[in-house]
Amino acid sequence: MMTEQMLDRDWEFRKVGDDGWLPAEVPGCNHTDLLSHGMIEDPFWRLNEADLQWIDKEDWEYRMSFDVDEATLSKQKVALHFYGLDTYASVQVNGVEVLSADNMFREWWVDVKEVLKVGKNSLRIYFKSPINEGVKLYDDLDYVVPAQFTDQAEHGQVEGGKRVSVHTRKPGYHYGWDWGPRLVSSGIWRPIVLKAWDDARIADVQVLQQQVNDECASLAAVYELEVGVACSARLELRCAGDVLASEQLELSPGESCHRLEFSIENPKLWWCNGLGEAHLYDLDCILVCGQSEQVVRERVGIRTIELVQEDDQVGRSFFFRLNGVPVFMKGANYIPNDIYPTRVDEDKYREVIDTAKASNFNMLRVWGGGYYEEDLFYDLCDEAGILVWQDFMFACAMFPGHDAFLESVRQEAIDNIKRLRNHACLALWCGNNEIVVAWERWGWKEREMELGQEHVDRLWRHYEVLFHELLAEVVDEYDPGTDYWSSSPSVEPGVPSELTHGDEHYWGVWHKKLPYETYSTHVGRFMSEYGFQSFPELKTVNEYALPEDYGLLTDVMKAHQRSPVGNEAIRHYMLQSYNEPKDFEEFLYVGQVLQAELIKYAIEAHRRAMPYCMGTLYWQLNDCWPVASWSSMDSSLRWKAQQFFVKKAYQPVLLSSFVEGDRFTLHVINDHLHELDGELSLELIDFHGQVLAERNMLVTVPANSSGVYFESDVPDVVENYPVKQSALVARLNVAGSEQAKCVFYFAKVKELALPRPDLGWKMSPGDGVMRLELEADMLIKNLYLSLSPGDAKFPDNYFDLLPGESVVMDVESDLDEQAFAEALTWRSISQ
Repeated sequence: MMTEQMLDRDWEFRKVGDDGWLPAEVPGCNHTDLLSHGMIEDPFWRLNEADLQWIDKEDWEYRMSFDVDEATLSKQKVALHFYGLDTYASVQVNGVEVLSADNMFREWWVDVKEVLKVGKNSLRIYFKSPINEGVKLYDDLDYVVPAQFTDQAEHGQVEGGKRVSVHTRKPGYHYGWDWGPRLVSSGIWRPIVLKAWDDARIADVQVLQQQVNDECASLAAVYELEVGVACSARLELRCAGDVLASEQLELSPGESCHRLEFSIENPKLWWCNGLGEAHLYDLDCILVCGQSEQVVRERVGIRTIELVQEDDQVGRSFFFRLNGVPVFMKGANYIPNDIYPTRVDEDKYREVIDTAKASNFNMLRVWGGGYYEEDLFYDLCDEAGILVWQDFMFACAMFPGHDAFLESVRQEAIDNIKRLRNHACLALWCGNNEIVVAWERWGWKEREMELGQEHVDRLWRHYEVLFHELLAEVVDEYDPGTDYWSSSPSVEPGVPSELTHGDEHYWGVWHKKLPYETYSTHVGRFMSEYGFQSFPELKTVNEYALPEDYGLLTDVMKAHQRSPVGNEAIRHYMLQSYNEPKDFEEFLYVGQVLQAELIKYAIEAHRRAMPYCMGTLYWQLNDCWPVASWSSMDSSLRWKAQQFFVKKAYQPVLLSSFVEGDRFTLHVINDHLHELDGELSLELIDFHGQVLAERNMLVTVPANSSGVYFESDVPDVVENYPVKQSALVARLNVAGSEQAKCVFYFAKVKELALPRPDLGWKMSPGDGVMRLELEADMLIKNLYLSLSPGDAKFPDNYFDLLPGESVVMDVESDLDEQAFAEALTWRSISQ
């Protein structure tokens, strides 16, 4: 039996050169430890970030003592397992250096039996400054590796403005991004465990799904064993107490792999969110040696997943086939939930994945400028039926190509592939984010040409070795059942994206300030990035600013708006469709509605284009600090307007109205794997609820399809009624139940003759919720409900409350009825 001792208590830390030691939290980092002792101010508050740039230029030490008993030390093998060190770390046990680490993304196993003693032992870790070490690596090269877009060296007060992030295997976003701060940490960011065992141990188990159908799943479990001494052993595989396979072995010292074939009759398949149950099997992988037994549990979902790229009449497809079914992917890009990973607790992970599931996601893309997420993240995605597009940790820069760097990346990739490959949610490995498109189309190659063709050829050769050879080979060796895509967006290795092939990132809306209507014309085979910014709501703004900081041009607000075109772009698009807000709070509200409407517009364009387009992942789901960004939920996990809109835009059955020129079309999208027979109704109403015109039709909507079910010239739809005072309401009813609804306006919001409504409500308290019944006798456009003071979770918000309709919702709140009534406030575009 392997024994494990968690080394997470009684740690101390100090800045190298200081005399005193202070208590430290492990896992953690130097920033969070300094903060807990009041030695630095909150990095997120106002302009504090700028005052903390000294921390990453210093070296830091951590130390602790731990007891080892005689029984542990008598084991044949005793090792320290470092799950994650950030980043340049020298580890000493009882004064003897046992490890020199240099990659935050790696795990490290160190044999320490010979340096331990019975009783008290010391563990000391010296962390070198990631900036100073990066500068050394920068200076050692006779050329500069370009990293202009990913390393805010000037903001970080790095001497000479040297962009050193690409030389260090550490999250790129720590060095600053256009939505995040620059806070470069050091520390013990994942657990350290002392492990001891006799004879042999299971180092890893890979579960291979060889053939899967409804009748039978043929699988294999490959045990990777580390054997200390020759011994007789038995391998066994169990599920729910049943033995699926076993084998008796004679083991020799060293590392070896052993394969157990097994099958599961009539398997329950794992399906993504919206298509069925995300069923998981618990497999107990057992090694018995003499009197000892080791059990490793693997949770697997039985499914097939493949990226399908086949030539067709317009180019080449790009879609995921799950269990033999083409699936339209709906989701978002995901970044780390905090600049300091150890502050993301289980509750926060659950809240984020619950949001994804509740918002009808079936995919998240783990973006390449962060880190390979915690096991819990993938466990939750397994349970929720959220597929994961997993980037390797490279984004928006070129990288070195010397042997030491490549070998470090190889080991990093092996560690993380082996850790994640059994997860049902894992759909794709992707080499990097936006490097090939930047090299070919953002002027990178042309700028580097100033240093000559030899320099350009060297940079590109390093790229090819890393992303076309090394990572592709490691995926093929360690996870051959999962597809590899070298760069997002791209067509094929080394070729940037095209609308007819590959995946596409579209930033013409935002960076180029192209009309938002181009979202409906710039549609590729898989839209893996696009987005629009907004500020968080005022409650979140108040977490980093004072009232005196309100306004787009204050120093504090500019420090929490990292996009160089951010506020200008928001205002540019806002004034196209909305009147100018009269104050800062109104700007926050209208800005969120604007973001929501534009992303909804894009999503519907992508879904209408199915099966030509088979995926839409907007940028981005979450934030790592309070900031103006492209997120749909802010750093405090409050849903922005966009999250509420996305939830509806991603629902399995969608009605989408669209006008091109003078032609109106109504599309029905059905993601279900069964057809729908129902009634489609259209009502043209005025803003006081009068029905001006109506029509009904019976429709049959095929499974997994998108199509036009009504079309007409706009004048025929609106007849003679003024478009500024009316809206078209479409509903799809199946078996008497409303499956989908959409409301379409034929004029821009600022042109609508919106009434000044009153909101009526009734409320009744329940167990932890307040039931609200809302109604109005005239249209309330983008009704926004909130509590002031207080906070609450509204199941819907920023929605259009139609005249004469009643909306009932259960609001999560701890307030009693009187306090809730006094705190409830509302806002609409009419105001």
